[in-house]
Amino acid sequence: MDELASDFVAESFAKDNWDLLYQFYQSQTFCDVEITIGNKHFHCHRLVLACVSQYFRAMFNSRMAEATEKSITIKDIDEEAMEKLIQFAYTSHIRLNTDNVQSILYAASILQIEAVANACSRFMQSHLHPSNCIEVRSFAEAHNRVELIKTTDNYIRDNFIPVSQTDEFLSMPIDILAALVSSPDLNVDNEEQVFVAVLTWIKHDLEHRCHHLSSLMSKIKFPLMEPAFLLEKVEKDDLIRKNIECRDFVDEAKSYRMSLASIVPEIQITERSRPRKSYAGVLFCVGGRGASGDPFKSIECYDPRQDKWFPVADMTTRRRHVGVCSYNGVLYAVGGHDGTDHLRSGEMFDPRSNTWKSISQMETLRRGIALACSGDVIYAVGGLDDATCFNTVERYDPGRDNWSFIAPMETPRGGVGVATLKGQLYALGGNDGTSSLDSCERYDPYLNRWSPIAPMCKRRAGAGVAVLDGYIYVVGGFDDNSPLDCVEKYDVKTNTWTRVANMSCCRGGVGVSALGGRLYAVGGHDGCNYLNSVEAYDPLTNKWEPAQGIEQYRAGAGVAYCDCSPKLLRQVTSANVTGHL
Repeated sequence: MDELASDFVAESFAKDNWDLLYQFYQSQTFCDVEITIGNKHFHCHRLVLACVSQYFRAMFNSRMAEATEKSITIKDIDEEAMEKLIQFAYTSHIRLNTDNVQSILYAASILQIEAVANACSRFMQSHLHPSNCIEVRSFAEAHNRVELIKTTDNYIRDNFIPVSQTDEFLSMPIDILAALVSSPDLNVDNEEQVFVAVLTWIKHDLEHRCHHLSSLMSKIKFPLMEPAFLLEKVEKDDLIRKNIECRDFVDEAKSYRMSLASIVPEIQITERSRPRKSYAGVLFCVGGRGASGDPFKSIECYDPRQDKWFPVADMTTRRRHVGVCSYNGVLYAVGGHDGTDHLRSGEMFDPRSNTWKSISQMETLRRGIALACSGDVIYAVGGLDDATCFNTVERYDPGRDNWSFIAPMETPRGGVGVATLKGQLYALGGNDGTSSLDSCERYDPYLNRWSPIAPMCKRRAGAGVAVLDGYIYVVGGFDDNSPLDCVEKYDVKTNTWTRVANMSCCRGGVGVSALGGRLYAVGGHDGCNYLNSVEAYDPLTNKWEPAQGIEQYRAGAGVAYCDCSPKLLRQVTSANVTGHL
């Protein structure tokens, strides 16, 4: 016969015993150690302290004199903080507030009571403010609270402008300030704000900080400042005028501005000419199609500072192989195919209201069209329908909302890539109805004439095209039916093409745009699958790196840069969603 057995568990046994220990502590019953802090004496139980504190556990388990002594004195810990930590040891409860949290964190760190130390860090993280974050950052570093340091650094970067306007900012340590102004994640509206903050910090204690001027100013992106501010506020400042390195930074900025205006040749691109993520603008990925074959009308927007894609308002029409570009802070989507018919309609997206609005129609129904903006007009170039590849080009005047034909290209080009640089329009590759092309041509708007330029290294249609640092890049595409991973750039000065690093995978029908000094290749088709992956190319390193992927797997989408605030767009998008609930 099997032995009868059962298990008994007293559910509240552990809690009841800890409650009893606390009563013993309060009545000083069975206490075997006295902890002295200043003028205060705490009669405790060694076992309880050892359970909670690694410091006491190591002490009582060692050959130190304190291991057996009845009275132990601990210095440099606040009496009230020690009392609360002992109460926590018996009750697992502690009340934190803004007055005691630092002293408790300090004591918990020394006594190695990590549960309390982590609770203090979380409390301080949740109560960060522009007026206290610098003090919290210094305190966290002094006590090696890594997570608190990280959180506080992020807070200061995110709130740099209000932080820089506090009195505490004037006492910020140089190493923290240098790291801030070096960060591409610094959240500012423009570089002028960074300059004002740094100069204010230096002038607050000029005698002891003047020698930091050159090193701090080297981190500021003078080329991206408004010319008027650069000339009136920066160049005329006494500290800048008297420092040769700072004068060089100003001269570099002037040369950069003149290079953009084609007054002087292109200058070498440096980190100072790359915008910070907070004012770099956004990317839009528009339409396209996935494995179902049905065109999308959905749009995704990339916020470089958050490193996230988020949805914005859908187009009114589904569009694949659509032409897109931005003009004056507004996104345009024109032509394409809706799954049934070719389109000549167009629409414009206003990020400030998260709404689409129709524009006048083109003269020609077409997909595989490319859009580019130059000056005050938008060009719609090439494309195809089921019977014909087009060499026609239409020009759109946003002010008048009308289209007109300009001189046709020399070659029909469906799936063409286009770019504008220094006032001229470039049509690159495409398909003429028979095969993919390596030929390219350039349009001069003053002469209303196209002329050939050097052919690309590789035939391609459905490639992505973008301008970056004065070069035209052509990315991926199809050589007839074979998707490509190769990339090349065009130098307008020498009329030559040069191969650069290949992408990590083949991408036909890829969308490409420049953002923040890098090229982004978005989606596409690798010959087997539609892609949602994204990769970014850095011309300073000649390398492609993985970037945050889009939500939808899509090819034949339009990708365009737009100079708008992602923060504002998120707010408007959220407000629209809330309004529909």
